[in-house]
Amino acid sequence: MNLVSRSKSHGGSQEVYSHASDRCGCDMTFAIYLPPQAEQGPVPVLWYLSGLTCSHANVMDKGEYRAYAALHGVAVVCPDTSPRGDAVPDEADNWQFGSGAGFYLDATSAPWRDHYQMYSYIRDELQTLVAENFPIDSSRQGIFGHSMGGHGALTMALKNPDLYRSCSAFAPIVQPTTADWSSSAFEKYLGDNPEAWADNDATLLVQTGARFPEFLIDQGEADGFLEDGLRPWLFETACKQADIPLTLRMQAGYDHSYFFISTFMGDHIAWHAERL
Repeated sequence: MNLVSRSKSHGGSQEVYSHASDRCGCDMTFAIYLPPQAEQGPVPVLWYLSGLTCSHANVMDKGEYRAYAALHGVAVVCPDTSPRGDAVPDEADNWQFGSGAGFYLDATSAPWRDHYQMYSYIRDELQTLVAENFPIDSSRQGIFGHSMGGHGALTMALKNPDLYRSCSAFAPIVQPTTADWSSSAFEKYLGDNPEAWADNDATLLVQTGARFPEFLIDQGEADGFLEDGLRPWLFETACKQADIPLTLRMQAGYDHSYFFISTFMGDHIAWHAERL
């Protein structure tokens, strides 16, 4: 693991590292913010999963999470959104697939399966790396994310309720198997296996028995992707039918940008901190 940068912020430390990933078959980069409380001992940790076209840097630069993380004494880990590198297959002219668009799943189709293993990379490999090298309390973990990353957070929580204690999302893609900007990626990554598709779809996971204690979702009403890509009402209906508590807050006037995310970042971190 190699230190890329370190900066003091709100009494804590914002750090970026790169490391060779066995799961993804390339070098991967992640950011971690350690609050000042980490100097005294292990702290809870929040995993933030970013959206399409992003890397670890977008939320680090524009998410405005550090003051809230320092206030509540939680670490924040920001992984990359996909494997990267000259040896990694990509579709350079397609922002909805390939580099920056790993969809937090484990690809099963060639050639993508050799590198696009984002689900097991985050849940297993990066999880172990962070636990072994930083003062975090692995028994107190939460996960959240935006858009594609919101999809990733919901599915990872539903499939790993013993690992994550809390889960929230900003404008998540709640049913990627049928959304315009994700179904084509699923076809390439997972082939025509309907079980694999359903296993990476939060709404379908709930409908087929997956459970999690509760969710918080914020969604901008002025989001241009709301009707075709996000459709939070599908997840809301599934949660109601499964008796899973969901707080869905439709925010008037807000779009899909980091102006929206940063506005409600403090609410989400405080919500997670109460549960961690």
